[in-house]
Amino acid sequence: MRIGIDVRYLSHGLVGGINTFLKNLVPALIKESHSQHHLYLYADTKHPFDLTADEQALPDHVTLRLLPYRSPLSSLRNDVLLSRDMQRDDLNVYHFAGNYGFGPAGATVLTIHDEINLMPLSEIVRGHPKKPKTIVMMTYLHLITRAAARRADLIITISEYAKRRITHHGALDPAKIVVVHHGCPADVKRIEDSLALAKVRERLGLSKPFILAEAFKNPDVIVRAWRTLPAKVRDTRQIVFFSRSPQVLPVVHEAVNAGWARFFVRVTRSDLSALYSMADAFVFPSWIEGFGMPLVEAMACGAPVIASDRGAIPEVVGDAGLIMDAEDNEKLVEYLMRLFQHPEERESLRQRGFKRAELFTWQRAAQGYLEAYLHIASHSIAERRPVLTSSL
Repeated sequence: MRIGIDVRYLSHGLVGGINTFLKNLVPALIKESHSQHHLYLYADTKHPFDLTADEQALPDHVTLRLLPYRSPLSSLRNDVLLSRDMQRDDLNVYHFAGNYGFGPAGATVLTIHDEINLMPLSEIVRGHPKKPKTIVMMTYLHLITRAAARRADLIITISEYAKRRITHHGALDPAKIVVVHHGCPADVKRIEDSLALAKVRERLGLSKPFILAEAFKNPDVIVRAWRTLPAKVRDTRQIVFFSRSPQVLPVVHEAVNAGWARFFVRVTRSDLSALYSMADAFVFPSWIEGFGMPLVEAMACGAPVIASDRGAIPEVVGDAGLIMDAEDNEKLVEYLMRLFQHPEERESLRQRGFKRAELFTWQRAAQGYLEAYLHIASHSIAERRPVLTSSL
């Protein structure tokens, strides 16, 4: 089978999001496809290709095609004409991994990561800067994603929750959408070495036991709960917040100034692994998640999880965490006290988390994608009715 994949996010100098998705999925696909399938990767020349320094480093069953990039108009050109360029390679399957793309009828697989571009345009632009460039880009992505979703033969998304939202906002047949969960990034793993952990503690100035939390994910409820903990408990522990940006809600800085919290920006992946591995709990009271990769990272590193019941979080956590309403600070206090006072419960959650995290691997995700490709390639247009199931 000859499989073409739009991987332009790997040549645009980006970090996070779809770039991270492709940096994990594509190597797994290369490994799982072996010599049974030939992969054609379509990037462009805007920035160096992320996965390899040059085409020669790719195995024989992988071909890299670099499309010319001369200006922002090149992206628009490739959005429209990429399918034509791909057809020259006589593909069996055309996979567009970045929420939109137009391949030939009967052979197009589209990954849509969430419902954002499918929502009514008024909801999409709400809360964003109203600069003309921003409005134009959001309008373009809205229109092109809706058109691509209607035309695609199969849509793959990241959770059952995302599937429901995409089905609703896109007015799509749910039988056309299948779920393949993400895997845990390879650069986040549990650290057992006590000396290595002690060095991280010393370097970061962490002298107390701590809970770990993302600073962008509803920190207010965490701080509200912390205020009502018994003073003896609160004074002997701390909150460690982390984020990719210093621009967080004021409540994070208020907790730091009160002496209850530390806040680290752009933590390295190795330090993040150490923080997960040392935390008494990873608290994730997010308002909305299409998947929730930090939950998988935390479970893989052995951090007991307390999380909200919003979005895809219960789907990802399963029975391996304590679930609460996103705004219920009283329930959060109850859960924190249980974990602080009962080390055996922390250990039970830790072991359940390890087991749960094993379900989320990029090998498993790659197998799910290959199954989807085979399904599309082996059915006629008239017969094609997706019957694939979730990766869990």
